[in-house]
Amino acid sequence: MNNKFPIDILSQVKKPARYTGGEFGSIIKTAAETEVSIALAFPDIYEVGMSYLGFKILYHILNKEPGVAAERVYAPWVDMEEQMRTHNLPLWSQETAKVLCDFDFVGFTLQYELSYTNILNMLDLGRISLYAECRNEEEPFVIAGGPCVYNPEPLADFVDFFVIGEGEEVMIELMQAYKAWQKAGKIGGRKSFLERVAQIKGIYVPSFYQVEYLKSGEVAQVTTSNKLAPAVVTKRVIKDLASISFPTKPIVPFGSIVHDRIMLEVFRGCTRGCRFCHAGMVYRPVRERNPQLLKQLARELADHTGYNEISLVSLSTADYSCLAPLIRELITELKEEKVSVSLPSLRVDSFSVDLAKEVQAVRKSGLTFAPEAGSQRMRDVINKGVTEQDLMDAVTAAFASGWSTVKLYFMIGLPGETDEDILAIADLAKKVQYKYKEVTGKGGAKVTVSVSSFVPKPYTPFQWSPQDTIDEIRRKQFLLKDALKVKNITYQYHDSVTSVIEGVFARGDRRLGKALYLAWQSGAKFDGWSEHFSYERWLNALDAAGLAKEFYANRQRGEQEHFPWEHIQPAVNRAFLWREYQKALQAELTEDCRHGACSGCGVCPELQVETIDWKEQGNHEAEN
Repeated sequence: MNNKFPIDILSQVKKPARYTGGEFGSIIKTAAETEVSIALAFPDIYEVGMSYLGFKILYHILNKEPGVAAERVYAPWVDMEEQMRTHNLPLWSQETAKVLCDFDFVGFTLQYELSYTNILNMLDLGRISLYAECRNEEEPFVIAGGPCVYNPEPLADFVDFFVIGEGEEVMIELMQAYKAWQKAGKIGGRKSFLERVAQIKGIYVPSFYQVEYLKSGEVAQVTTSNKLAPAVVTKRVIKDLASISFPTKPIVPFGSIVHDRIMLEVFRGCTRGCRFCHAGMVYRPVRERNPQLLKQLARELADHTGYNEISLVSLSTADYSCLAPLIRELITELKEEKVSVSLPSLRVDSFSVDLAKEVQAVRKSGLTFAPEAGSQRMRDVINKGVTEQDLMDAVTAAFASGWSTVKLYFMIGLPGETDEDILAIADLAKKVQYKYKEVTGKGGAKVTVSVSSFVPKPYTPFQWSPQDTIDEIRRKQFLLKDALKVKNITYQYHDSVTSVIEGVFARGDRRLGKALYLAWQSGAKFDGWSEHFSYERWLNALDAAGLAKEFYANRQRGEQEHFPWEHIQPAVNRAFLWREYQKALQAELTEDCRHGACSGCGVCPELQVETIDWKEQGNHEAEN
């Protein structure tokens, strides 16, 4: 346990265990063992960051590499930051209390646009120059990856380079490149190293690109200003998950965290083709892990962590082709240790009440489904591919098996939505509640309706769509609220103003860097937490930067408009996305290419990677 925080400071903050380090499973390397050091920096509190599987994987992969020391750092909560600034204490790592500015790399994950101010705050607390162009030769390289990296432009001023796509292989290549540069005497300084990494596939160095704008404010073009930088940076992808090591000895925290359980990744990618879903487009194609390997990993994780629950995670876990036999075998294997198996979500059309009964054999908690839209027309617009009958069949089976609590997830503000579509959400919730009475002969079913506001994202068919204005979002929220004043139906909705700023940064350009800096300078941090978010502060920052939120969030984009992010490629081609947008306007469905015809998204041929489906592979081997 590091002792750099005096006890009198730890006694002044809530949850001091966030800052002490020394958790079971931590990896500490000596100076003699360390040629390259990297701080994996999560721009939110410890409990959130420790629940992020991506960092567990990178921490494991990097520390396996000889000469590389990966440590962790999280955003200090406001009470700790106050103590740090009062006592002039810097931000340091959990493992060795090494100050951020003393690392070779500081790597942030971009999970959510409203965490960007925390990145600036952590750099400032870590005594690192905020602007990349101002960093001297002694300062670390600030890098970033994660889902938001497919539009990195709002952070272009602050990040030295971005890692596009899956990081296991490229991060090792990056460490090796640094060792080689170090061994050569760091000739040419920072720029020389940036030129080296710009030649690694999947790395984007924003300072090597220049942006030209039209008089209308739209991006005219993005071109390279350094001949070593590629015109287009294409994502990295792991072709076969069996080729990479998965962590079976993760760090176990002292206190509870958001996802306080074993997390086992069963596959990557999704080809369902939901038109609002950013992850479903940028993480293609589907690559499943071998079920035998998953059982082995589960066994090792249970032995090494002491957790009593294992969660099978992916974008849509219910779509894992070998899910039913895998769950049954895991339950049999782990029941002696009283380790349960859980699923994070269930698709309505993939629901198996038998599976749900098995994974909830000890205690029937509520079931969660995501119809996403209330009317069939809107479900077709977003290509959800489920019907009201699918939902009714699922809840009928659940209620007949003893469940009485259901949570339903929806979005409002979707393209082409009408008030009738909004009210259909209330009708669907009431039908679910009535179904309980029909099945059991009594009332008392509890239905929770959770509604989020739609935010158009890059590399989705809706990247051309305007986002609803804040007034329209609020009007729809209260329209639904009035329609859901029903006993035993709980209505939850998210703050509309945060969705507006999320929408601005999701499809913004690098001019937003000035607004981001001004917002942070005026106190913005933990913007994803409603108690710390100030809409007025953001409006003032945008205004001072000479920018308008309406330009980024509420404007219909033209078919030929050049987007700020198109030099960063997940390999989903623009023609496919435009076709999907046109089909959405006509409420036409596109089938899942994993089980039907190729939809022509372009990912497989562009990346030379194939879908891995273990059920189909097993059937194919049986036929031969």
